[in-house]
Amino acid sequence: MSFAGVSPPVFPMTLPPSPHVVDHRLLSSEPAGLYIHVPFCQRKCRYCDFYSIDDPSFMPPFLDVLKQEMAMATETFVDTFDSVYVGGGTPTILSGAQLADIIQAAKEWFPVTADAEITIEANPGTVTAEKLAACLGAGVNRINLGVQSFQDDHLSFLGRIHSPEDAKRAIAEARQAGFRQIGIDLMFGLPGQSTDSWEDDLKQALSFAPEHLSCYSLTIEPGTDLFQSHQEGAFRRMSDTRVAELLEMTSVYLTQNGYEHYEISNYCRGSEHRSRHNRKYWQLAPYIGIGPSAHSFVYPNRWWNHRDVSMYADTVSHGNRPTAGHEEISQSQSMMEMIYLGLRDVGGISYDRFHRFFRIRFQDIFKDLLLDLTEENMIEPDERRCRLTLSGKVLLDSIAQRFVDKI
Repeated sequence: MSFAGVSPPVFPMTLPPSPHVVDHRLLSSEPAGLYIHVPFCQRKCRYCDFYSIDDPSFMPPFLDVLKQEMAMATETFVDTFDSVYVGGGTPTILSGAQLADIIQAAKEWFPVTADAEITIEANPGTVTAEKLAACLGAGVNRINLGVQSFQDDHLSFLGRIHSPEDAKRAIAEARQAGFRQIGIDLMFGLPGQSTDSWEDDLKQALSFAPEHLSCYSLTIEPGTDLFQSHQEGAFRRMSDTRVAELLEMTSVYLTQNGYEHYEISNYCRGSEHRSRHNRKYWQLAPYIGIGPSAHSFVYPNRWWNHRDVSMYADTVSHGNRPTAGHEEISQSQSMMEMIYLGLRDVGGISYDRFHRFFRIRFQDIFKDLLLDLTEENMIEPDERRCRLTLSGKVLLDSIAQRFVDKI
């Protein structure tokens, strides 16, 4: 699964007041995004630290309270939404009728634009023709398939429930059903993964001509089964140097095959196929999260729901918002996030946007660092912005930290 809507990358923040709406257009003039978290999986993947459970008995009551939370959330946010993303967990563990019901409820409770990008996240092992047809009928126009690999051994290591054949079947069925926006998620940096096996995954993905590819580097998160296995010495993680080599190879390979590398982990076959919803997070646009563990952001406030479906359902059923915590972003925090997320994006950091928001010239604060990074071939600055070179993308985190150290 992708990170969409659950917990975007952030830096440590200050203690917050209660969530309230302010003029978020200072930071972004974009319409909002709506994220809906379906916290059910047939079996949890070994690497996943997103909130999910494998008990289907919670599904019927969850679907009821999910719509109740939608009704409550409309009281906080009144802007328009031009993206809806149903993620998890595994949304496609639900039936086609249940998925369609969620989409219809979102359209009823929120001012979703007629041309909204509506995405469903799907596990190839739970995709059926009936579910695909129901999603299309409800207005879903984009599907992200969590393939991760076309290699049996890698899928087994990750704990995925599908086979390479399942993945190929799901992609083909999505196209046959009528999806014109298909995204495929792949993962590199796996222990023992060779350059050839990773290139084979890319080739197999490209054979389906997907409109979008997300290529994520494996992270071993505390609390996951994979973390425990690593602690016990069951495998050695790939070195940072090798991961960087694969990232660079991926960018070159996909660019040569007609894909735009528009964000550190994301590629598209033409700018019209960029993920509108994920760009909400990268551009600090407002978004609302519905469901257990989902996060919301309307500048300067970020808040998040209970990370427990029982507590979430009990709170909502008693007529209360399921907010577990909230925080207000300080100016320095906003600056850090704008820099970090801006460096991830192909557009880079806009000097004008930075100045409009902070009333400080980016070029003045970071003058010496910009010169150093330019000489190191890490960034490509011009009169309007600075953005990472391919060499810089490989070292994103360390470069972002150098900027943060100057704040």
